[in-house]
Amino acid sequence: MSDTPNDAKAEVEDIYRTDSRRVLATLIRLLGDFDAAEEALHDAFVVAMERWPSDGVPANPVAWLVSTGRFKAIDKRRRQTNFDSRRDELARELSDVGAETNFSDHDIGDDRLRLIFTCCHPALAPDAQVALTLRTVGNLTTEEIARAFLLPAPTLAQRIVRAKNKIRDARIPYEIPSAKELPERLDVVLAVLYLIFNEGYTASFGETLTRADLCSEAIRLGRLLVELIPEPETEGLLALMLLHDSRRAARSSGDGEMIVLDEQDRSQWNADQIREGIALTERALRSGRFGPYTLQAAIGAVHAEAARADETDWRQIAGLYDVLLRAQPSPVVELNRAVAIAMSEGAERGLALIDALMARGELDSYQLVYSARADLLRRLGRWDDALDAYGSALALTSQGSQRRYLERRIAEVRSFASQGGKAGPSSL
Repeated sequence: MSDTPNDAKAEVEDIYRTDSRRVLATLIRLLGDFDAAEEALHDAFVVAMERWPSDGVPANPVAWLVSTGRFKAIDKRRRQTNFDSRRDELARELSDVGAETNFSDHDIGDDRLRLIFTCCHPALAPDAQVALTLRTVGNLTTEEIARAFLLPAPTLAQRIVRAKNKIRDARIPYEIPSAKELPERLDVVLAVLYLIFNEGYTASFGETLTRADLCSEAIRLGRLLVELIPEPETEGLLALMLLHDSRRAARSSGDGEMIVLDEQDRSQWNADQIREGIALTERALRSGRFGPYTLQAAIGAVHAEAARADETDWRQIAGLYDVLLRAQPSPVVELNRAVAIAMSEGAERGLALIDALMARGELDSYQLVYSARADLLRRLGRWDDALDAYGSALALTSQGSQRRYLERRIAEVRSFASQGGKAGPSSL
């Protein structure tokens, strides 16, 4: 029980941040409707804000919120029966909704996994699967998802509404697929989990570089998937997220400024996550049935094994990118390979590869290609060209800490240029 009303209110807010998606997932299963569940979630937290300061925080707040939200929804449906000709059908629905009264943490955890597979059902368009999962499971705002998709927010909102309606009208089951269906359903689920993690690892906008809640949620759901589907790529994705997340504490300073990889204090890297990530990667590689996530995890493992930045085996990383490019051809993979080659064979070689990639026009709106090019130009002492490239990167960046990092780089390059100095090692 909280000591003061303010303590209770703070705990309500904290539980909303950390557990509202768990509550929502179970309410969707119980009520069978996304919109009704979202209303019930809101109602439950309103009641919690009213009652917990005087009554105290319940022993199991998540189960309390599920029960309260469910009963609020039942009351609304009962009131509707007074005006609805479908009274008998609604009465049966209410009986079904009210059948469950106990909610264990295990059941609520399973509900989130059910929700992921429902949002990623093949009856939905792929872009709708991703958008709905990010909104419902990841708790990203419509604006955040729209920015990630480079879409107007109203367009993205309509996409989410259509996906919810499709689930309701097509009676898409709220369940974990059968063992026979799991393999074909898995790829989209893995892609969505990785998108959720990436939004947490490098927020698309705002002042904070990372969102620990999203990273933790994606990893937690990844663990559930590994338990349910112990396939190499499921393990590979979990390994990849763990290895990236192991660096999170070192990626920003105490005042929130971004710290690039080769300047990070590696003593702050999470050794437990690194050990687990490397073990999962090695197990997935030994299977011989691995794919792109496992290959990316292997690259992360090479970084993690280097005690200092200058001990990184960039040739091995470049070789892994060669394999990844064959498995998953994309201009972003080509860019990462070019950076690895620049670090292993020299800035001139990497710059030539990046310039050839940019000439194709596929990454014109991708900030990181300009940042990578700018860093190579800086290393080569081509100050004016570096300033132009940093300026292009800055123009494409809305995230606060990334903008400040680029602004610092621009100031450094101007200082080098005015003093006729040479730049140090690149921070790619």
